[in-house]
This record gives sequence, C-alpha cells and structure tokens, in this order.
Amino acid sequence: MAPMRGSKGAGIAALMLALCAAPAGVLHAEHTVPRQQLEPEAHTGRTEKSVAHAKSYMISTANRHASEAGREMLAAGGSATDAAIAAQLMLGLVEPQSSGLGGGAFLLHWDETAKKLAAYDGRETAPATAQPDRFMKDGAPISWPAAAHSGLSIGTPGLVRLLEHTHRKHGKLPWAKLFDPAIRLARDGFEVSQRLYFMLRWFGADMFAPAARTYFFDSTGSPRPIGHRLRNPDYAATLQALAEQGAEAFYAGAIADAVVTAAREAPKAASDLTRDDLSNYQVVERDPLCAVYRGYRICSMGPPSSGGLAVVQTLKMVERFDLGRGPDAAANVPAMHLIAEAERLAYADRARYAADPAFVPVPVSGLLDPGYLDARSALIDPDRAMERAEPGDPPGADRAALGLDPSLDATGTSHLSVIDAEGHTVSLTTTIEGAFGSGVYAAGFLLNNQLTDFSFRPSDAEGRPIANRVEGGKRPRSTMAPIVMFDADGNLFATLGSPGGDRIILYVVKTLIGLVDWELDAQAAIDLPNFGSTGEAMQLEYGMSAVWKGLMLKSYGHKIAPDLMNSGLHAIARRTGGLEGAADPRREGVALGD
Repeated sequence: MAPMRGSKGAGIAALMLALCAAPAGVLHAEHTVPRQQLEPEAHTGRTEKSVAHAKSYMISTANRHASEAGREMLAAGGSATDAAIAAQLMLGLVEPQSSGLGGGAFLLHWDETAKKLAAYDGRETAPATAQPDRFMKDGAPISWPAAAHSGLSIGTPGLVRLLEHTHRKHGKLPWAKLFDPAIRLARDGFEVSQRLYFMLRWFGADMFAPAARTYFFDSTGSPRPIGHRLRNPDYAATLQALAEQGAEAFYAGAIADAVVTAAREAPKAASDLTRDDLSNYQVVERDPLCAVYRGYRICSMGPPSSGGLAVVQTLKMVERFDLGRGPDAAANVPAMHLIAEAERLAYADRARYAADPAFVPVPVSGLLDPGYLDARSALIDPDRAMERAEPGDPPGADRAALGLDPSLDATGTSHLSVIDAEGHTVSLTTTIEGAFGSGVYAAGFLLNNQLTDFSFRPSDAEGRPIANRVEGGKRPRSTMAPIVMFDADGNLFATLGSPGGDRIILYVVKTLIGLVDWELDAQAAIDLPNFGSTGEAMQLEYGMSAVWKGLMLKSYGHKIAPDLMNSGLHAIARRTGGLEGAADPRREGVALGD
C-alpha cells in the first residue's frame, strides 16, 4: 500500500496497517502484484462534490470537458446516445489513461418510448491466431507487467464499431456533429489536469512506446506539467476521418494500418494483430441480465462480463437479511459483513464459470436460479466470516469440467451515465484495461492491453481447462457492470456504473444498496466509503471510520486489507421534480444538465 500524505493521513495509514492481515498486493495470474499497479489512479486526490439537479436532461462523466461535450449534444436536441458518443470521444483525449478509440466498452440503452432495454457488447477480441499458452513461458505464466506493456496484450478494439452501431439505432443528431467538441479541443489543446499529470509521473516515460512518450513527456522524460496546453493533431485527424467516413475509416485504410503497425512494433513482444482482425470485428447485441431486488428491477450486462452477474448474485443473496433502513444505517458493520460474504461467494462462481459465451457455455440461468441462490445465501453466517468461499454447483453446469481462474482485472476504465429530455438512457462503461493501456500509441490514441483479462494459465493445477483461457477471436472476461434500474412500477429510476477492475462489483453493489436500502441520494451513495471482498480479505477504503469498522469486522473473523479503493462512480437518478446527478469525489468528473 502506498502511504498517505500528511500527518493525519500518516496516522490513519498506521492505524489501518495495524489492522491489516493480508499482503499489500493482490494475486494476478499467480503473481503478487502491488495494488497500485492495478489501481494507480488512487493517488490523484479527492474533491468533495454536491448532488446536481436538472429538469430535462443530464450527463455525468469522469471529466468536465466530456460532460460539457455531452451536454452540448443534449442542448441541441440530441439523444442520450449522441451525448454518450460525444463524451466518449472527449474522454479519449482528456482522460487517455482510462478509455479511448483503442479500447472497448459495454453499453446499455433504455428506450423510453418503446419501453425496451438493449445491451451492446463492444468488448475487444483476441487476434485470430492467439493460442491458450499466449502468456506462458517455460511452463509458468509470465509476469503481469511483462504481458501488459507488450504487444501480447493488445486486443482488437471494439469501441468505434460500438459507437457507430448504437448511433445508427438510437442517434438523432448527424454523426459528424458528435465529433465537433473533441476535434476542437484536440486542435486547440487542453490543460493537463492534476490527475493526468500524477498518473504520468507515477508510471514514468519508460512505460510508453516512443510515439506516446513524445506526446506525454518532454525531452528529459518529465511529464507535461499541470496546466500545460496539450495539443493532439493526430487525434484530431483521426476523429475527422471517422466523422467523414464512419467506423470503416478505423477498421480499414490508413488508421487500421497505423494500429497494426504500432501493435507489431510494440516493445518487449510484437502483437499478432492483423488487418483481418480489425475488418472482421463485430458488435454483439446481447440480452440484458436483470433481477428484482427489494422491488427494484436491476439490469446490467451478461457474459462475457461477470460484473452484472456477480452484482445480481450478491444482491439476491443478501436480500433475505435486514441491512438496515435509511441514511442512519448506511454502511453499518453487520451489513458490511453480510455483503462481503455474499460477494465472496459470487466471486468464487465468477472464477469458475464466467467467460465469453461464444466459447464456453456459461450457466447464467443456473447461477441466478432462486433455489441455487437460496442455498448459497444459507452459507452466510450473520456472525462469522466463512473460512473459504468455494464455487457452487448451479443447475445446468458441470463444475468438475472447468478449472479455477485466479486472474484479476486492471483498472484503466471509465463510466458515464446519460438521461436525455425524452427519458432515453445510456449507461456506458468503457476501457483500455490497465492505466494507459499497453502504452502503445497509434494515430493519436493509445491501444488497450485488454488481453491480460484472460487467464494466463490455460488450465488449472488439476489439468482442467479454464473457462477464461485465451482463444483466437474470444472476448476476455470483464468485471464491468453498467446498470440501469427501474422502480416497482417499471419506471426508470437510475443509471450508474464504475471503473475499478476486479472491484467494480464492490463499488456498484455498495451504491445500489445505498440507493435502495439506505435511501441515500445519488451523491451520498457514491460518497460512502468503499468496502467489500473479491474473495479473501475484507477490503476497506482508507479513513477514520474504516479504523473502528475494521476492528469490529475483525471480530467476525475477517482478514482486513485497507487500501485507497479508487472508484469512479457516475450516477443519475430520477426523483420527483427532476433528475439527480452525481460524480465520484475520487475522480475529476462532474454531472451537468438543464
């Protein structure tokens, strides 16, 4: 764990470390990796925020420039999809550490007129020639850093296809208009923010391929300072081509050539990404994954994301318990214990069963079977943490046929939420995987390192194939969990989501329970200290409240792992009289509307 600055912070850190019974790192592909390597954005500060209100429309994103771009489209009569696209194009410029054209995304769309929820999968895919032993050497997995910052990690980007696909279905404004704000700012330049500067300083110039290093750092290897006006004419040119020619300009022609060349010239190891991989990429329309929790219908993405599945499993397993009602009960210790135990069981199932359903039969209906979830919930002791959470035997699954996957997800991800004037809604979680992705740069944007979300081992110690092993054309398992939720009458209630790698499930569950059980407004639900478990220790966000709560949770038998737990939640809720927006104080975003 990284130390907290200042005497008060140092005191809290010392107290939290005294509670810690888990190593200051996490297991990723059988290697202990410092948490900061997976979650480096935690070092860039916290800014308290107030709940935002609007009458007609609202957007909440991780950066003011992106929120303003989205609001510009909404003010022009654009749809939620138009606003989301404009905001995403801007995020690729001003928040390049988290998402961009070189990555992928999952998008939920609620059509208020047709009363229909759609789910779109723009997840990256492995190159066609990728083999299960991609991340193995001499019979053992290579290290996560060696894989992440090389061409081996680069998947076929899906974001641009996703944006065009959803615009054709749900857009109102002309496609080219959506590019105007990002093109302007790329040409004119934007001021480097504190977050971007500290991220660059943390990683250092050596992580980046030469073209990216020249863009982000000066000749001495120092990052562009806070307030420096950073111009990106290459990104502007790429956006201009996409505005004029559509997504085909990305998946064929000069941009595709630039992507393939940069990937094949990546440091440490060349990529096997080809022009055919790009031209063959397709968005997949999937059935949303939905369940009812305390009268609210909560919907998310299904596989290849494990996020929605684990969120819903967790909620259904704690539904039989009283977690407390009202703001005074928020994040009470008995409820934190119950939630973490349910999460441990959900993560155990995730490790066994979740993967790309085109390659592995994922027993979604079995994992959500009421009888199965009742049996899993019965394993939760209200007074004591279980020794070990094991995967279950859901109906329709062959538990013995699949191995356990120890890998975790990295956190170069962002989330945005939009509700337009007609009530149409978008929940978009977007990623390039680790912060700054692979560090490889092409045509003004960074390429992802998404393939590190696959299991590094193709099989477990008993020789059983791992569901999330690498295979050509396969989409790696994700934890992203964009949410759209409805009240008991079927009316849209809220949209939300978060980055956070393997912890996304924890952040989303906390916020949903904050909204439903603890009856908080959207900002207060996001502001709650983060907590939960991805399988072993109880993870607690640094702070004085975590010190005494950690002591109490140790009495339940929990191992305590304090950390910075940097979420990036962005939410909008419908309330009587209008919309209520919120942005995570742990990042630099804002909710804007009218």
